[in-house]
Amino acid sequence: MAPWMGVDPVVAAAAVMLLGLLAYAVLAGADFGGGIWDLLSRGPRRREQQMAIARAMGPVWEANHVWLIFVIVILFNVFPTAYRALGIAFFGLFHLVLVGIVLRGAAFAFRAAAPADSPHWLLWSRVFGGASAVTPFLLGLAAAAISGGGIRLYPDGAVQVDPALTWFSPVSLLMGLLTVAMCAYLAAVFLTVETGGALREDFRRRALWAGALLALLAAALLPLLPSAMPQLWQRFTRPASAPLLLAGAGLAALSSAAVYTRRYRTARVAAVAEVVVLLGGWAAGQWPYIIYPDVTFQAAAAPGPSIRFLLNTLPFGLLVLLPSLWLLFRIFKAETG
Repeated sequence: MAPWMGVDPVVAAAAVMLLGLLAYAVLAGADFGGGIWDLLSRGPRRREQQMAIARAMGPVWEANHVWLIFVIVILFNVFPTAYRALGIAFFGLFHLVLVGIVLRGAAFAFRAAAPADSPHWLLWSRVFGGASAVTPFLLGLAAAAISGGGIRLYPDGAVQVDPALTWFSPVSLLMGLLTVAMCAYLAAVFLTVETGGALREDFRRRALWAGALLALLAAALLPLLPSAMPQLWQRFTRPASAPLLLAGAGLAALSSAAVYTRRYRTARVAAVAEVVVLLGGWAAGQWPYIIYPDVTFQAAAAPGPSIRFLLNTLPFGLLVLLPSLWLLFRIFKAETG
């Protein structure tokens, strides 16, 4: 395939898709985490905690899902073979994720119109919090499934899913829980910046608990990887991935230390960098497979003209999307700040 601006167009498209995935992990991850803390809000400041979460999410909470659509559009256009295989393998899971996203958004809106602590308000609060916890768990399962070897694509086009290697393996379940804990940690750290006084202390304690849970889950997951995902483990230890994972662990320690010492803005930057670096390390370890072990990025790629058309038109789309998102956040965050 002819290069695009001196770069393999398949690599360029995969890199763009990864950037979209990183944006979704950080922005939507914090939103999911807000819903989790709303569900777990306790104590004499329970109502204030929920109001702080609602103010932080503001009326722009569902805009973050634009990055999920961005990733799916690239997958559909540039890697149609993988899109088809994942569409079959994740048919039920993707529908559950979609239901979760719609439910949490609808519940958040309906709750805002109900009187505080009324039966309707309590019902929609539970729906909002429950959907915010279950949806990232399912997305973590999906990430584990594409790396675990449980999705097979045969030469005749048949797709086979081994539930024991995808949905019910200890590694998959741990990755689902790890994703939920990461969302909760991101949200708690973000909320320490956006609150003050006793509320800030509430979210500081939650960030420390979520960080400790995150470390425990990672400690439980790592010993399982060499046997459950040997190909991924080998790539984690190669020069391209190992520094990223070590940097991610260092950023996790830095973020937790900054929360503990009440340097909240430093904690927020380190938490975001931690997610970016760890997800980047996973992507580097996954390369060249988009679905291990049968589908590589190169084999799943569409013909060259399709990829180049997407890459050539992408800057024009981003010229509309990025300023729109900036304006949206500036207007509504300023109003709720």
